[in-house]
Amino acid sequence: MYAALEEAEKALDNNEVPIGAVVVYNDRIIGRGFNQVELLKDTTAHAEMIAITAAANNLQTKYLTECDLYVTVEPCIMCSGAILLSRLRNMYFGTFEPKFGAVGSLLNLLEQNKYNHNVKVFSGIYSQESQALLKRFFESKRLPGKSNNGFFGN
Repeated sequence: MYAALEEAEKALDNNEVPIGAVVVYNDRIIGRGFNQVELLKDTTAHAEMIAITAAANNLQTKYLTECDLYVTVEPCIMCSGAILLSRLRNMYFGTFEPKFGAVGSLLNLLEQNKYNHNVKVFSGIYSQESQALLKRFFESKRLPGKSNNGFFGN
């Protein structure tokens, strides 16, 4: 998870929402990603999507059945779909995201047992560190006296 936090720092350095992700296979990182939505002008350029694509390219397969994903913030619906479709084994995330989270906050797509593949989910890993990065980012965007209307229901 520490490597995912390093990726989130890259996002923060690039004025992106600080979310980072890594895919691990046989105790080795094979895919890294940080949010690049603004940089690439692409709403699908989430950290998870970039890390999953890199891992699939690394292994030359669309299925990542022996891989684990570490991400700093609870995945959204789009990323949860990609996690299911790539058949990741385990998914570890830092902090919940009450406005867009699809792994326990708004929905729980990964643990519905309605699909031909199930992903084991573990949450709360480096939660405070993940929250601190988000808070730092949104405080830099907030106008004095205004709510950030972003993560954590603020």
